Amino acid sequence: MKGNIIKYAQDNIDTDVIIPGQYLKVHDYAELATHAMEGLDPDFHSKVKEGDFILSGKNFGCGSSREHAPIALSHSGVKAVLALSFARIFYRNAVDGAFLLPIEIDEDAYNGISEGDEVDIDISTNQITNITKNQTYKMKPFSEIIGKIIAAGGLFNYKPDQD
Repeated sequence: MKGNIIKYAQDNIDTDVIIPGQYLKVHDYAELATHAMEGLDPDFHSKVKEGDFILSGKNFGCGSSREHAPIALSHSGVKAVLALSFARIFYRNAVDGAFLLPIEIDEDAYNGISEGDEVDIDISTNQITNITKNQTYKMKPFSEIIGKIIAAGGLFNYKPDQD
């Protein structure tokens, strides 16, 4: 997957800023997407493009359990979030619903990748290539079960008896 980086250089970006509470009754995913990241970046909707990636610090997606958070990001065009760590519930909501890929990175990748950089993510080799800067980083591999769920297109499509 190739995409451009939208970087939020901070930790603890919670679900309340990813999709503010007043939009939790919105069931139209396209409408929901227009409010993604609104609590942190009111201009997000105008700068995100299909296939973009978010880069963030530790504990991305913390706070309340909102499936709306990965749904809103996904339908705004975000294909993956690269972060130093994720809140467990956001991580599983993203994977289980096949909304976007939560990719754990290390400090080198976090510090080396900048806003607007074009990166290529190869989950088969667990490698992130910063095309803009001609640098390569490792990503944390997905566990075996998470890899199978991703390959199946989400938890509802995953058939454990076919392993």
